[in-house]
Amino acid sequence: MNKIQQLAVLSVLPVTAALIALPAQAAVESPACPLPSKAEVKRAAGDKVDQPPRGAAAIKGVRVNHIPKGFTYGGVVTSKHDGITEYGYQWGDERPNADAKQRSLWVRVVCWPKAGRLAQLKNAPFEFGRFSGDTTTVRIGGRQVLTQEGDGALGDGRYAGWVERKGVVVTVMASTPLVPELAKIVKGIKL
Repeated sequence: MNKIQQLAVLSVLPVTAALIALPAQAAVESPACPLPSKAEVKRAAGDKVDQPPRGAAAIKGVRVNHIPKGFTYGGVVTSKHDGITEYGYQWGDERPNADAKQRSLWVRVVCWPKAGRLAQLKNAPFEFGRFSGDTTTVRIGGRQVLTQEGDGALGDGRYAGWVERKGVVVTVMASTPLVPELAKIVKGIKL
C-alpha cells in the first residue's frame, strides 16, 4: 500500500467510527420506554400495597425526584391493552377520598408507539386517566403539558401529561392539596 492509499484509509477511519457510533449514541440518548417487569405486573395484579411507600425509584427506569411528604402507602399499577403498556405508581394517605385534605399522587409512563405530539393525548387509548375534559396546554415544570381538572375517576386535583419522546408519554395526577407542588413534581421526573 502506497502513502496515498494509507492516507485515504486513515482519513476514512474517523468518519467510519463516527457513523458506527451514531446508533449507539442514539440509544443512550433515547432509551426504550420503561416497561414493568413480570414481578411488577404480578404485584399490580395482586393489589400489593407498600407500607411505607416506595421512593423516587418506585417506577423502574423513571425517577420521581420530588415526592411530597405525608404518604402512608403506595402501589404499582400496570396495564397492557390496545398495543400500549401503562406502568406507574400511586402514593396515598389514609384519609378517605371524600376528605378535601386527602393526599394522592399518581405518576405513570405509557409506552404508546403512536405518541409523538401533545395533541394526541386527547385521543389516547389510556385505560384510566383520559384527557376527556376541558383541557389546556400550559408550561409546567419546564415542560409543555396538557392539563385538566381531575374528574371523579381520578379524584379531585390536577391531571397533567406530556410526550417525553416519540412513543413515551408521562402523566401525573396530583390531588388538590398537592397542586401547588405540581410544577416541582413534573420538573423532577426523569426517564
